[in-house]
Amino acid sequence: MTACTPFKIAIPDQTLSDIRAKVASYPWHEMPDDGGWDYGTNLDYMKELAAYWTTEFDWRKHEKTLNRFPQFTANVDGIDIHFIHEKGSGPSPKPLLISHGWPGTVAEFMNIIEPLAHPERFGGNIEDAFTVVAPSLPGFGFSARPPRPWGPRKMADIFNSLMTRVLGYNSYIAQGGDWGGAISSWLGFDHAPACRAIHINILTMRHADGPQGTAEQEWSEQFDRDQIMEDGYRTQQATRPQTLSYGMMDSPVGVAAWIIEKFNSWSDTVGHDIESAHSKDELLTNIVIYVATRTFNTASWIYYGRREEGGRILSSDGKRVEVPTACALFPQEMLAWPPRSYVERLYNVQHWTEMPRGGHFGAMEEPQLMVDDIRSFAATLG
Repeated sequence: MTACTPFKIAIPDQTLSDIRAKVASYPWHEMPDDGGWDYGTNLDYMKELAAYWTTEFDWRKHEKTLNRFPQFTANVDGIDIHFIHEKGSGPSPKPLLISHGWPGTVAEFMNIIEPLAHPERFGGNIEDAFTVVAPSLPGFGFSARPPRPWGPRKMADIFNSLMTRVLGYNSYIAQGGDWGGAISSWLGFDHAPACRAIHINILTMRHADGPQGTAEQEWSEQFDRDQIMEDGYRTQQATRPQTLSYGMMDSPVGVAAWIIEKFNSWSDTVGHDIESAHSKDELLTNIVIYVATRTFNTASWIYYGRREEGGRILSSDGKRVEVPTACALFPQEMLAWPPRSYVERLYNVQHWTEMPRGGHFGAMEEPQLMVDDIRSFAATLG
């Protein structure tokens, strides 16, 4: 087995000081007042967030929270991968791989790792415990950057090696939203039976033969209309990510604005009150990981990599993910779910939950709903 090296997050003081200085000196006077969120990230909110960032935000507090969980790095198929490895309670916790997406990090999982690994601490049964493995995606945060853009299928290969070859698990369950949903799909498709089941809270994959029937066709047409105003970032990152990165690498405010727009429009907020779904501290913890590790550039590569891998199509010959699949449908997911008939032609759906609330960032927005659904699905697997 490959050796794992213990890891602690420790952003240098000078790095944090440099970031604060850049935020404090940002030329707000050059920014026209947009009067809202219609043209992108709201100027007034960004000024408010920047003021909080420079005067009140305590990175060390959140770094300590992240470091509560055992973390490691390991060389996996030639690339150094960072991961949290929280061993579950009891004699036989079930191995669970959870994968984040963009613009997320492992910080998304701070409120679900402990309840999943140690249910008895939260009034649950120790028999329901998971051993939780939460890696930083290649090119994201504390993982090394790949030699060139990799898509989610390649990342699934890396994560399967992490679970089986490096950590020695004979089988595991995979969970994910955003890119984690695509990675989990490829794990179920390419790496069964080691990946014995998947739980996804997003539908990123598509049929080669397109929608069938009236309901599926109506969903497809509405989906395309809904995505018109969301496609800009996706197209840029899938075609010319390097060009965007020149501006972002030296601008913490630029990175924050690019990410904040998504957390506002993709979450289950009250109007445009982003803090009805996410606190400033949650938002900034995630943002600082991108800025301090200088990974905005390589994190955006996954879009380019997916395009090279063939896009959203799961199988050109109509094959589906045959391992048991759970689908958690949060109502404000920005990639609207299709009818179940469409999903069942892509996956062996054994568990289908329509959530009462929540959006794209399910583990952050509704951690208890997420934990309960993962647990109830795993209980059906035997």
